[in-house]
Amino acid sequence: MTAATNFRFSGHQTFVFRYGWLEKGVRRIEQHPDLFSRDDALVLLGVGKNMVDSIRHWCQVAQFISARDPGQRNGNRNLAPTELARRLLRPEPEGWDPFLEDDATLWLIHWLIVTNQHIGTVWQLLFARFNRSDFTRKEFTAYVSDFAAKHGLNVADSVLSRDVDCLLRTYVGGADSTKPLVIEESFSCPLLQLGLLQVSPDGELYRFAIGPKPSLSGAVFAYALHEYFERRGTTAETMSVQECLYGEGSPGQVFKLDENSLVQYLEDLEDSIGDSIMLDETAGLKQIYRKKRFDPLEVLGRYYVGGSRK
Repeated sequence: MTAATNFRFSGHQTFVFRYGWLEKGVRRIEQHPDLFSRDDALVLLGVGKNMVDSIRHWCQVAQFISARDPGQRNGNRNLAPTELARRLLRPEPEGWDPFLEDDATLWLIHWLIVTNQHIGTVWQLLFARFNRSDFTRKEFTAYVSDFAAKHGLNVADSVLSRDVDCLLRTYVGGADSTKPLVIEESFSCPLLQLGLLQVSPDGELYRFAIGPKPSLSGAVFAYALHEYFERRGTTAETMSVQECLYGEGSPGQVFKLDENSLVQYLEDLEDSIGDSIMLDETAGLKQIYRKKRFDPLEVLGRYYVGGSRK
């Protein structure tokens, strides 16, 4: 994460994103750059006002829309889909996976939410910074509260509680047992399919599912590895396997991989993207060498349309 990351609490209006929201937001923004400032946004998106705000939040946090001119006073009046969003979510046959049918797309969205360099959320805190293998809701809420206090962020306890509740519903479903169930909040999030979090039978203890991720494609891992190399704040083209596994916001942390599965992805990349990535072990230290830069969108394109999709 970068020091410039602006942590944002709330914004989701207590809604996890659901199937159709990201695609709808991206397509409507292509047609109407001022979508979220329009009086008829409810009609164009076919949802209620709070859901309009939630769709905007999720499209921004997932890095699928951004201001055409970041310096513009009201960025909501001139938004555009990112290049990745266009390629991924345009209607078929242009779009790679507009209906989020491939689990690889869900892993990619998870990565984009957790590693957003401009908008930080509790999703980022849990998967990129929180160094525990298991936790209770109370323990993680206390961690978020301490983080906010240390960084001078004045956030009400009720806001933090709603954020943590929405986060947990993103990955394990269910609803906050302390309040009545609202039907609109009962729809599950596509990221449930990733199985990243497991909850104990009594609903008290949450545990990360650390280890191999069969539905995580090598192309998405390559995309993540490229981004992690790019944002390390150094020109070095090497990193240790341990950094890639345990570093803040690393592929190993965000995808909750163990060392064996991480190494397997790296070895597979040596074959799939030519001589760009090399894994080497010297004196017992495993190092990743980026011998040549590669285009991560090209790697994703080969996966989705080039016949390597599984």
